[in-house]
Amino acid sequence: MFDSFPSGASERMDRPTYHADFNRVYNSGIGFLNKLERGQHFKERGFASWEAFAAGDWPGALALADERRNDYAEELRRAARLGVSHRRLRVVEYPITPYVQWEFFVLRVRVDLGDDIKVIDARRISDLEKNRPVPEVVILGDVAMYEVVYDGDGNADGANRFTERSLIRKTSIGFDALHERGEDFHDFFDREIIPLPPPQGLAVQTHSPG
Repeated sequence: MFDSFPSGASERMDRPTYHADFNRVYNSGIGFLNKLERGQHFKERGFASWEAFAAGDWPGALALADERRNDYAEELRRAARLGVSHRRLRVVEYPITPYVQWEFFVLRVRVDLGDDIKVIDARRISDLEKNRPVPEVVILGDVAMYEVVYDGDGNADGANRFTERSLIRKTSIGFDALHERGEDFHDFFDREIIPLPPPQGLAVQTHSPG
């Protein structure tokens, strides 16, 4: 499903260049944005809810989870004005990591605002990951595709940019197939996330998706 992805020609972009290029393409009339999020450990420095989470303050992290609600709402209004549909698929491994547990409270804010987010168990895609994990990818229509890159400590570090139309189409088809198999966000959240106890030992963790 993603067999052609590793061999595709790409341009490495640092984080500022990636963000600038993303915004340029996003505003060019792309039609849709698809995001596949695979990693289980990331850092979100500067996001008050994540900072509280990383410091071990679980109640504070949850209280701050909707800190960016207005930003997310404006993001969706902007998408509507531009005619860009958004879809995201979140891959989840078991046992669920503390980062993913925290992230789902933030993603719930997005879903409640109208974002289309589905969830898929990593065990259901093991046949696709015999050689490597499915890509951490953002697809902007048939114009550009970005493999989001992180450093060894989980910090965002730019992206690899792909523009080959056939590769973008193949990856989009793969995304569509996985998204179709994904589970409703609230069904997963209520069953798998809500019953979890607060993560332990957060303050000593060194690790722990536009």
